[in-house]
Amino acid sequence: MDFLYVKALHIIFVVTWFAGLFYMVRLFIYHAEADKKEQPAKDILQTQYKLMEKRLWYIITWPSAILASFFAFWMLYKNPVYLEMPWMHVKLAFVLALYFYHGACHSIYKQLQRNEIKYSALKLRLWNEVATILLFAIVFLVVLKNAINWIWGVVGILLVSVLLMLAVKMYKRIRAKKSWDKYEQELIDEDEKKLNS
Repeated sequence: MDFLYVKALHIIFVVTWFAGLFYMVRLFIYHAEADKKEQPAKDILQTQYKLMEKRLWYIITWPSAILASFFAFWMLYKNPVYLEMPWMHVKLAFVLALYFYHGACHSIYKQLQRNEIKYSALKLRLWNEVATILLFAIVFLVVLKNAINWIWGVVGILLVSVLLMLAVKMYKRIRAKKSWDKYEQELIDEDEKKLNS
């Protein structure tokens, strides 16, 4: 197979891998928030989230991670000169960090499947931004192909991280201020009235 086809497949599966990771942690957040709901909503939501998490994790996220890696190794096999480039070493370090992130997400997934909620929704929102930081780092390294400027890139990533953390905290304040939980309860009450009439 031509190198560019292998590269295209690698990029496609990297995109689906990140999509799976981003959506997975969103489901973790919703799952943790459902723990604060009254019965029977709590059980209904958590059962649904468990099912969604299982499907996403084993049908999209894990296969995408495996296929992205398979095509990456194939690219390196077809073009081993990449391994001599300093930017590739830095990129591979970030990819290794991505695998650790994926493994940590797998651990959280298993906990939630056992109804063990160890992290708050806020902590999971912050955790969700780790994938964003890794994505920024990897894409910039691949596009710029420059390991010399990776120090500036790390500074930039740290600044983006701080901005993301501030955005998460601001979102939490806005959500509390707009009283979205109150709105949700009003919707539930309306549905109950419709069912009872």
